[in-house]
Amino acid sequence: MGASQVSMQGLWRRMPPGFRQFLRFALVGVAGTLAQYGVLFVGADLLGASATWSSALGYLLGSVVNYLLNYYFTFASSKSHLEAASKFYVIAGSGWVINTGLMALFAGYWGWHHWLAQLLVTGLCLLWNFAGSKLWAFRHPATQQ
Repeated sequence: MGASQVSMQGLWRRMPPGFRQFLRFALVGVAGTLAQYGVLFVGADLLGASATWSSALGYLLGSVVNYLLNYYFTFASSKSHLEAASKFYVIAGSGWVINTGLMALFAGYWGWHHWLAQLLVTGLCLLWNFAGSKLWAFRHPATQQ
């Protein structure tokens, strides 16, 4: 193992566990965001479809990617998929409403460029989805008190 690998591992271990979990969540979110942004690009930029509805459809695709990766990688959940997915999709569904509503407001009503609007909305949804996933959807039974 090289010195840079050892120092990166040491840095990773010194981070608070909650922060490491947030970084894993954000990394998983990159995959879901790429799925969403791909649909937004194809829909709005290539096909001329509504940016709001292209983003909304992309959010749905990204949520599937995010659920699977968060279940196994971020939270290493031991919950049944029925329990974890039902809770995750309550959070994701409310996040979809936030995403779609803010895109309609920023890009549709206020006339912001759809990529600027989407970047801001993505950041807001990241915080919403992490809090809901950590505190409810994937919460380990030992931490439920």
